Amino acid sequence: MDKAELLNKLKDIISPYAQDKEALEHISEDTDFIGDLKMNSANLVDVVLDIEEEFKIEIDNESMEKMLTVKAALEVISAKI
Repeated sequence: MDKAELLNKLKDIISPYAQDKEALEHISEDTDFIGDLKMNSANLVDVVLDIEEEFKIEIDNESMEKMLTVKAALEVISAKI
């Protein structure tokens, strides 16, 4: 799975939780989940759980703490699959 496919899947996963839909439309690796998409920490936990389910991976707490941007999330997913 290439980076573009991963980004599209990630966008689908975070879509229900993103409060700023305009920022979601312009998502990039530099997008910050909390700052740009206006998500809260509970939303981030839900996103991690959805990522685990979608990609059939397990994300440890240390990796979860790093997943504050799209780039970090993509790196964690790529390392686990």
